[in-house]
Amino acid sequence: MTTSQRSDADRAAVPAAQAALAAEHAAVYGYGVVGGRVEEEHAAQAREAYDVHRARRDVMNRAVRALGAEPEAAAAAYALPFPVTDGASAVRLAAELESRLTAVYADLVRASTGSLRGEAAAGLREAAVRAARWRGGSVAFPGLAERA
Repeated sequence: MTTSQRSDADRAAVPAAQAALAAEHAAVYGYGVVGGRVEEEHAAQAREAYDVHRARRDVMNRAVRALGAEPEAAAAAYALPFPVTDGASAVRLAAELESRLTAVYADLVRASTGSLRGEAAAGLREAAVRAARWRGGSVAFPGLAERA
């Protein structure tokens, strides 16, 4: 691949990489909420997911920089899709966060090449597994809304 082709491919991947970074920022925030409400039986799972998303956020931050763009910063707060008032709603939020991540990582798989594509595929796979664990079951074609 020539430098100009690589630059075109990199430019095309930037919006999807920024979206994945934004979703990871939101997941880190969301897992802070989950951790505050989840029942003890799910506390370790929530802590593990929080740590994973902090690490993935950092990976995506570096990926955006490697594509030649400035990573977007995290917001001070994020709107939750529904009120999280107890352990059950915390589990639902965790499943929702992971489902949303499958969608943005699927987009990044489509938009990227090389090692970034591999990283995006790993992010999609990991989020799909976590979503299934939180939900108690899986969905067909995680991350591909048009196939669900």
